[in-house]
Amino acid sequence: MKLHRVVIALLVVVAIASGFVAGRASADQPRMQAALEHLQKAKVELEKAERDKGGHRENALRLTKDAIAEVERGINYDRRH
Repeated sequence: MKLHRVVIALLVVVAIASGFVAGRASADQPRMQAALEHLQKAKVELEKAERDKGGHRENALRLTKDAIAEVERGINYDRRH
């Protein structure tokens, strides 16, 4: 019974700590995090779009992937400086 309580307490602590870390990751730069989420959703939609767009869909997809990478770099830069 005591071991059961210890395990439950440990799981609660881990859950709280995980929530804190996840919240911190998104709360420290809410605008950049929001932009990243929007870009990721746009990427998914572009991947689903019909291909007959004269190469413009592919170009938009490439630029969106580049934008995602840049936003991630910006977030990481800000965290280090």
